[in-house]
Amino acid sequence: MTQTLIHYFLHFGMPLLIAYVFFRKDYKRVYLILLATMLVDLDHLLATPIFSPNRCSINFHPLHTYYAMIVYMAMLFMRKPFRIIGLGLLLHMVTDLNDCVLTYLSCPQCLSDAPALNLVIGLSDRFKY
Repeated sequence: MTQTLIHYFLHFGMPLLIAYVFFRKDYKRVYLILLATMLVDLDHLLATPIFSPNRCSINFHPLHTYYAMIVYMAMLFMRKPFRIIGLGLLLHMVTDLNDCVLTYLSCPQCLSDAPALNLVIGLSDRFKY
């Protein structure tokens, strides 16, 4: 339940906070752009099954790969709206990575074949409490 709340806050609440704090003059438009970056999840339609509750998206789906994330980072240095799109895509990747870490902390065997397993293990070792 907590993982779900965190996940949806990072997908919907955090973009609103970012838009309002950093783009106050145009925060509604920026918030909509940030929300639109969730369309990156359309690459889940290429997977079989389309949804798997214990799947780590990072480096599994084509638009969630490390290579794609490099492109998203490069977008931060472009003009608006590309900078905002890149920010939204990176926020999405961080949200999904957070989900992977929380899943691993509660069920390590659930992610035993995750392509980003080493990254997830490294992060979870740093954040165990």
